[in-house]
Amino acid sequence: DLDPAAIGFRAVAVNLSDIAAMGARPRWMTLALTIPSADRDWLERFAEGLHSAAAEHGVALVGGDTTSGAYVVVTVQITGEVDPGRMLLRSGAQVGDTIYVTGTLGDAAAGLAVLAEEQPSPSLVSRFLRPSARVAFGRALAGCASAAIDVSDGLVGDLCKLLAASNVGGEIDLERLPLSADLEAAFDAETVRRFALAGGDDYELCFTARPEVLPDRGELRVTAIGKVTAGSGLTCRERSEPVDYHDSGYRHYA
Repeated sequence: DLDPAAIGFRAVAVNLSDIAAMGARPRWMTLALTIPSADRDWLERFAEGLHSAAAEHGVALVGGDTTSGAYVVVTVQITGEVDPGRMLLRSGAQVGDTIYVTGTLGDAAAGLAVLAEEQPSPSLVSRFLRPSARVAFGRALAGCASAAIDVSDGLVGDLCKLLAASNVGGEIDLERLPLSADLEAAFDAETVRRFALAGGDDYELCFTARPEVLPDRGELRVTAIGKVTAGSGLTCRERSEPVDYHDSGYRHYA
């Protein structure tokens, strides 16, 4: 039911987010598109959204394939560049680092829920339909952050992947999670927490760094939500008390 322009925009933005999490500059993309029929109006709207997201970061469409099929299937692949020795990995977090996240959490998952229930909340819906990849800040983090990942499958699930790759543990303070006023106004506290911790589709950056090396964040909201610890796994705390919370995030193959 989505606007084809939003489908095209999202297909590019979610891949830009992966490039951002590596501190890289996106350069080229390919598109594999399967559609049931060549609907001119649909294709024009889709192309509008696709190129809108790409043009924002100077990404060129250099190839791909178009086929006929029973369902709409969109596959975008983006290639980028990064200076030697400056690529951000998931595996560099060190004990004592601070855990940070950009933007606000849970808005996109809330936006999808609002869409499904046909409730009015333009700001939340926009966060789902047209996510903002943090490409510029990702590049600024290169050489500053010790590890990074984009929040695509949910904060808890993605942060756990980063900690496991780095062979460290972590603690986050739930009261420090950055939440938007629109999210808190639209849902009860329990639902808000679920969206923020496990909703996914935020495409914000979660990263670890020493506070003294953080780059200029400009107008981007960047929040310290916890710290890297010795050991393994993630502990959630609320007002210093452990909270039992387990969620591995979206699983691509259950």
